[in-house]
Amino acid sequence: MKANGRKIRVIIVDDEPIAREGLRNQLLNEPEVEIAAECGNGPDAVHAIEELAPDLVFLDIQMPGMNGLDVVSLLDASTLPAVIFVTAYDKYALQAFEVNAVDYLLKPFDRERFQKAFQRARVQLERKDAQEINHRLQSLLETIRPQPKYLERMVVKSAGRIFFLAVAEIDWIESADNYVGLHSGHESHLIRETLTNLEKKLDPADFVRIRHSTIVNIKHIKELRPLFKGEFEIVLQNGTKLSSSRRYRSRLDVLLGE
Repeated sequence: MKANGRKIRVIIVDDEPIAREGLRNQLLNEPEVEIAAECGNGPDAVHAIEELAPDLVFLDIQMPGMNGLDVVSLLDASTLPAVIFVTAYDKYALQAFEVNAVDYLLKPFDRERFQKAFQRARVQLERKDAQEINHRLQSLLETIRPQPKYLERMVVKSAGRIFFLAVAEIDWIESADNYVGLHSGHESHLIRETLTNLEKKLDPADFVRIRHSTIVNIKHIKELRPLFKGEFEIVLQNGTKLSSSRRYRSRLDVLLGE
C-alpha cells in the first residue's frame, strides 16, 4: 500500500551506522517504501525532514547533542510525519509510547517486531489521519518529557546550523519586528519570536524588561546609573550599556530594594 498513491517516503535517523544499515536492510524488503534520506545526527534530521517531507521517520531517541525527542520538538507540529522511535528506553517510557499509539523498536529487534511496527505506521498513513498522528506525538512528548516552567535553553538556527543556547548565557534581548535578537557575549542571534511572547517564557527572577524593546538578564547587570525622571543607564558585566525607560521603572525597583 502506498501513501497518497505513491511510495511511502522514509527517513532513517540513527547516530550508529550499523543501526542505520539494519533498518535499511529491513526496509529494502518493503517494495512500497522509498528511502528518502539517512541521517546520523539530530540537526541533519531536522533539516532533512523539513526539506523532504517524509511520510515516515525511523528515529533514534538516544543520540548525542540533539536527541530524537529534541528533533520532534523542533518540527512544525502541524506537519509532523509518522514516527517509529528506535530506542533502549526503560519500561515506563515504553508504556507512554503504547498509551499514545506511537510505535517503537526496542534495540535489538527482529524481523517480526519490525514488521509489526511498520504495519502499524502504514495503517495510520492509509487512514491519512495526519492530525491524529500529530496529536499522539505531541502527547508523547508531554508525557515522557515534561517541559520546565521556564525556558532553560533556546534553539537557534543560523547559517545552516541548529544549536542550543543556554538561557543563562544570554546578556540581553531586543525586539526586531517579528524577531528577537539574543545577545550573548560577543555573539548575536535572531530567532522568530516576539519579545512579549518570549518574556512570558523567561523566569522573572532572572530577566527583567527595562523598556518596550529590551529585556536584560539581571545576573549580568554590573551597575545602574541614574539618569533623570526615573530612567537609568544599565551597564552589563561585558561593558554593554543599555537605557531603561520610566515606564518600566517599577521592574527595576526590586533590584534597588525599593
